[in-house]
Amino acid sequence: MQVTESKGIQEALAWLFSFLNTEDHHRPSLADFYLPRTEALLTTLGSPQQAYPSIIVAGTNGKGSTSAMLEAILRAKGLKVGLYTSPALHCLREQIQVNRRLIPETDFASLVNLLKPKVAQLMAHEGPFSTYEITTALALLYFAKMEVDYAVLEIGLGGRCDAVNVVSPVLSVLTSISRDHTNLLGTTLAAIAREKAGIIKPHIPAVTTVQAAEVMEVLLQKAEENATSLYVVDEQGLHNSLTGEFQPFPFPLRSEQIALAGTFQLENAQLAVGASLLLQNQRLAISIEAMREGLAKVRWPLRLERLYSQPLVLADGAHNEGGAKALRASLEIYFPIERLFLILGFSGDKDLPTLMQILLPIAQVVILTRSPHPRACPLEQLEAAALPYVQGSLLSADTVAAALAQALDLASPTDVICVTGSLFTAAAAATFFAAKTFDSTKFLENSA
Repeated sequence: MQVTESKGIQEALAWLFSFLNTEDHHRPSLADFYLPRTEALLTTLGSPQQAYPSIIVAGTNGKGSTSAMLEAILRAKGLKVGLYTSPALHCLREQIQVNRRLIPETDFASLVNLLKPKVAQLMAHEGPFSTYEITTALALLYFAKMEVDYAVLEIGLGGRCDAVNVVSPVLSVLTSISRDHTNLLGTTLAAIAREKAGIIKPHIPAVTTVQAAEVMEVLLQKAEENATSLYVVDEQGLHNSLTGEFQPFPFPLRSEQIALAGTFQLENAQLAVGASLLLQNQRLAISIEAMREGLAKVRWPLRLERLYSQPLVLADGAHNEGGAKALRASLEIYFPIERLFLILGFSGDKDLPTLMQILLPIAQVVILTRSPHPRACPLEQLEAAALPYVQGSLLSADTVAAALAQALDLASPTDVICVTGSLFTAAAAATFFAAKTFDSTKFLENSA
C-alpha cells in the first residue's frame, strides 16, 4: 500500500510524532499510560466521547478482527460507525475510520491544529503526552464531529491504563487472553488478565470467550467488584455467569459464513454476535440479516490474507503464543501444502523460543527477516532462537522484500509461502505485492 501525503498532514504527523511514541524506539512502562492526562485533554475539547455510545474491545488475540466484525454488523444495520484500532500498518490515518473510510487528510490536519494549543496548555500540569494519547483524543473528537451512531474502540495495549479506557462504554468485550507484553502487563496469565479486565466498568455488561481457568477467575472477580454481569460465549450462545441464564445464537455459526479465514475467526465471530445480542438487550434492534451480512462482508487486513497465488502467499500477524498456535492450526487445516515456506520477522521483545517451537516444525523452508519497524529483532537473535527448532532449510534476508523474492524464486506453484511474526512484517509483505516491486515472470502470469 503506497501512501502519498500532503504537506499539511506531513506537518501534522511531524508534530504528533514529536511526542513520546510508545510504539517506536521507546520501551514503555505503565507509568507512560496516564488516564487523567487523556481525560483532561478530552475535557478541554468538550468531552466528545460522550456524544455517542461506544464499545471497548480488549484482549490478547482477535481484538482487531472482533472489532471489525462488530463494526461490520452495526454498519449492516444501517448505522454510521466509528472504528479506532491500532497499530497503524501503513499510515496513521488507518487507525481512525468512519464506515471503514479513513479520516481524510484535511480533517486530520485541522483537528491536529485544534489540539496543538490544548496540548501545550495542559503539558505544564499533566506532564508530557504520548503520540497514542493525542491520537486517541483526535479519534474520539473526529467521531463526534462526524456524528457517528456508535464507535467501536480497540484497546492498544493492556486495558486498565490504555488511553481508550477513559471512555465509559455501553459494552466491554474481552477476546482471548494469553501471554504477551509480559514486560509491561506481568509474567502470569492472572496478572495479564487483571490489566485487560480494567475495561470492565460498574454496571456495564461485559462479554468474553471461553478463557483459561486463571483468566476466567480474574474476569469474574472484576465483574463482581463492578456489580455487573460477565457473559461468556461458546459455540452455542451467550451464558450469563451471574444468573446462569442462557441465550442461544439466532443462527448456527460456521466458519464458511465468515469472510475472514482462520480457525480462530469462528471464536471472534461468536464474540461479535454475542456482543450484538447484548446490544439487542439494550434496545438496539440488530436483525439476524445484519449479523449474517456483517460476518460475510467484514474486511480486516493481514489475518491469513491472501496476497498472491501460485504459489499461494499468505500474510498473518502471529506475534505471541496464542496467535502462533492459531496460525499453525489454520495452516494445517485449511491449506493443502506441498511445501511450506515461512518468512518470519518479530519484534525484539517477543518470546522467540516459544514462537519458534510452535511454528518452525511445520515448515520445510524458513527465511528469517526484519520489518522496517525500529523494534524489529536483529537477524542474529532470530537465528539463535530458530536453530534448535528448524526442521528444514534455514535462510535469512535483510528485508521482507528480499525474503519474498528469495521464496518466490525457490517455490513451485503448489507451495505455500506464509509471511508472519509481527504485523509490521506482514504489512511489509502487503506493500511488496501492492507496489509490484518484485520482478518474477515465472509467477507474475499466475498472480490472482
